[in-house]
Amino acid sequence: MSAEALAIRSPLTRLPLVTLYLTDRCNSRCVTCDYWRHGRDDMDLAAVVRLLPSLARLRTQCVLLSGGEPLLNPEWAAIAAALRDVGLKAWLLTSGLALAKHARRAAQLFETITVSLDGTTPETYAAIRGLDAFDKVCEGIRAVADQGVPAGLRITLQRANFRQLPEFVRLAKELGAQRVSFLAVDVANPHAFGRTDDFVSDLALQAEDLPQLETILDSMEQTYADDFRSGFIAETPHKLRRILRYFSAIRGLGAYPPVHCNAPEFSAVVGASGRVQPCFFIAGPAAARVTRAGGELPDDLARVLNRDDMSDLRAAIRSGARPECKTCVCSLWRDPG
Repeated sequence: MSAEALAIRSPLTRLPLVTLYLTDRCNSRCVTCDYWRHGRDDMDLAAVVRLLPSLARLRTQCVLLSGGEPLLNPEWAAIAAALRDVGLKAWLLTSGLALAKHARRAAQLFETITVSLDGTTPETYAAIRGLDAFDKVCEGIRAVADQGVPAGLRITLQRANFRQLPEFVRLAKELGAQRVSFLAVDVANPHAFGRTDDFVSDLALQAEDLPQLETILDSMEQTYADDFRSGFIAETPHKLRRILRYFSAIRGLGAYPPVHCNAPEFSAVVGASGRVQPCFFIAGPAAARVTRAGGELPDDLARVLNRDDMSDLRAAIRSGARPECKTCVCSLWRDPG
């Protein structure tokens, strides 16, 4: 085999970041996602404790608790505490609906909290998230900031909110957030985010919206130059323009922006039922699980990640053979060192 092929198929021995889906359930009703329709499973504390030796062997540094909505899991605090007790950094990705209620405990347990916030007004938030809860989420963001752990905001840009892009930056500052990040809504992958039915949507920008988005991005590059430089806006102006290129490609007006991503080489996702996958957007093989049938006889995570089918899947991702990667909204590269 060539040196490149050997590198592609080399076993994973180090995994700095692991994402755990604490639940498939969700208390939002987002138009972009179907977890709230179909989610049933929770990950329990015992399953996480069984994973800890694997995480130590893989030299994991940070564990992201996600879902679904992780704060719906009744054991979320115990799970986060178990991770912290063995020296792992705990990171929470949440809709924020219950954050005000749990702000003090969350601030004690999590080094990083990221809140999905897709509107700058109650009307836009309700149209996208399916609930009249904008003020409640903002209350939670302020509450954790008051506890000394400013939240990061993650915005999924789509037709209903792209015009509010500058207002998201202003709102993030008003709420005491640490930073704000933007991602295009994924409409090219019908099976991401718990979608189990044929996914048809009008969430993407239309052709007539694209010049307006370009104008907004041009203006933001000048108006928020200091926020780009400081990292308060997580993306560079160049990376934000990938969003414009993505929506242009959706409308057949250009090529999708190239994806330069090695996330499956430094991270992995473990679902609420124990299924392991290489990233948020690509499901792992059905047999790749850290628990076997009946939830007993836990498998070592490293052994699961280095099964032949998982190694082949990472090789396909690295070589560009997976169609999901060509239209992916996320391009994440980390230096292997």
